[in-house]
Amino acid sequence: MTTAAKQDEARLAVLIDAENASAQYLDPLLVEIAKYGRASVRRAYGDWTSNQLAQWKTELLANSVQPIQQFSYTTGKNATDSALIIDAMDLLHTGNLDGFCLVSSDSDFTRLAARIREEGLTVYGFGERKTPKAFVSACDTFIYVENLLPRSAPAAHADAPTLSRDPLLDRLLSEAVDSAAGDDGWANLGAVGSNLSRLASDFDSRTWGFGKLKDLMSAHPDYLVQSRSPAEGKTPSAHVRRRARRGRTPA
Repeated sequence: MTTAAKQDEARLAVLIDAENASAQYLDPLLVEIAKYGRASVRRAYGDWTSNQLAQWKTELLANSVQPIQQFSYTTGKNATDSALIIDAMDLLHTGNLDGFCLVSSDSDFTRLAARIREEGLTVYGFGERKTPKAFVSACDTFIYVENLLPRSAPAAHADAPTLSRDPLLDRLLSEAVDSAAGDDGWANLGAVGSNLSRLASDFDSRTWGFGKLKDLMSAHPDYLVQSRSPAEGKTPSAHVRRRARRGRTPA
């Protein structure tokens, strides 16, 4: 079975902390989740008697997401988090799912994400850039929801995104390429992408303004991207290597 087929058949539970997420992201979020599998369970948790969640109601109906009512029993205690965690554990032990999508920017779900991973299931996290690093790292993949919205008009009409030198990005790319490179210095771009996901669960080319990793690598001054055929008769694939620098031979 191909990887694509496995992803199409993956059964996912989408659990949304509506009190710590914005309704504006729901449509693009579900489109993003469809890349990883089928959203078999769709639930949003919150106190739906509160006017603060009014913007969610139309979006939930349009996307077939079940609202789970949770009253705030005590001031200062987040009963919604507890309800989501309890349901997640119940769903985990049914054995009917392949992964969870946890939608929140709250670090309270860090241990839940880690516990689900301990059972061998995949955890996809979705939250704003303010999400604490502990929760981000506890997920197999973490998507910043700001990356899911259409880019602003000025950026959308620009000829190409501008890639500023970023020490974190430079380090990640260097480690990912070096780990995947063969004796000739070339690394398969797919392997580089896999390495990046392992190095940083929140790595996303869209964070730097590029829709695809190939475009980001092509824009980076330190790397050369080419389509190479590993053997006669096989489909060419994108490969990347360090650009030669004056006075040194590329690794």
